[in-house]
Amino acid sequence: MEQVFPYEHLHAFTRDVFIKMGCSPEHAELASTVLLSADLRGIDSHGVARLSGYIRLWEAGRINAKPDIKIVHETPSTAVVDGDSGLGLVVAPFAMQVAIDKAKIAGTGWVSVRNSNHFGIAGYHAMMALQQDMIGMAMTNASPLVAPTFATERMLGTNPIAVAIPANQQPAFVADFATTTAANGKLEILQRKEQEAPLGWIQDKHGAPSTNPNELKSGGALLPLGGDREHGSHKGYCLGSVVDIFSAVLSGANYGPWAPPFVSFLPLPPDPVGKGLGHFFGAMRVDAFRPADEFKDHMDKWIGRFRSAETVEGEEKVLIPGDPEREMEADRRVTGVPLLDPVVRDLSEIAMRFKIDF
Repeated sequence: MEQVFPYEHLHAFTRDVFIKMGCSPEHAELASTVLLSADLRGIDSHGVARLSGYIRLWEAGRINAKPDIKIVHETPSTAVVDGDSGLGLVVAPFAMQVAIDKAKIAGTGWVSVRNSNHFGIAGYHAMMALQQDMIGMAMTNASPLVAPTFATERMLGTNPIAVAIPANQQPAFVADFATTTAANGKLEILQRKEQEAPLGWIQDKHGAPSTNPNELKSGGALLPLGGDREHGSHKGYCLGSVVDIFSAVLSGANYGPWAPPFVSFLPLPPDPVGKGLGHFFGAMRVDAFRPADEFKDHMDKWIGRFRSAETVEGEEKVLIPGDPEREMEADRRVTGVPLLDPVVRDLSEIAMRFKIDF
């Protein structure tokens, strides 16, 4: 069912594929690092398994391998970046660096992005701020696969939010989550494993609960965080809406049902309201609020106290956001990245097509 590959092998292969697509060596290296960060952190739905999706978008003319990424509007603390239809894996780090550079001067930096594509995991971009003693934020809108509470029509994407907060002796607090009960990539994993989805993840085209991981292909929809109204789906709907507005309405990207699909076989909406996908990034200098070391010492206390919280029966410890991913990365850098057989076959086909060793 699975094969294990060294991270360095997968990174080199992915970089070579992006170069074959026409990316510069620098962009190919960065895109590979961002994409593979998902596999390292155990978010297998957003890593190298998605490489073929980027290739198909490039073939369809929806990804520009040589984008002219630029700031099109700015103030001392804000900016709008146009990604020129480039790989979101490259556009997003550019925009996050703009936010960080502005925060160095103004205390905070906020950047909204238009005309981009899927940017990998949000956590990678938020974590860029940590080495600068900054709090980082990243979010993006996505293909419309999510039905708002009480709706059957797909209006929003999984629209993730990531927040990275530095600490001192303790590892950083890193929250990275979709605003749905589950990301679409998790359905793809269940499809490969031929397993059912838990109740509360998806609904059929009539709005009835479903456990069929292929339901979206029949007109069904993902559900907002909470699953249904009784369990708080209106809150997930609100969170996803905020991400959509910050990322796209604010930047001039496509929003709501106009967001372009990640899959190349679905046509673009005929009446676009903006350009490409949208992202939103924030960077806040900790010392714009209080001395950085003082803040990080208190983050250590915050994290330590939460770790020591009494657990429910059967659980060994309370997790801090970022713990599972950090532990997974430490392991996979040594032992390698496991890939399901369907993903291995997919990558092998890519290798044959581009005449690259895999």
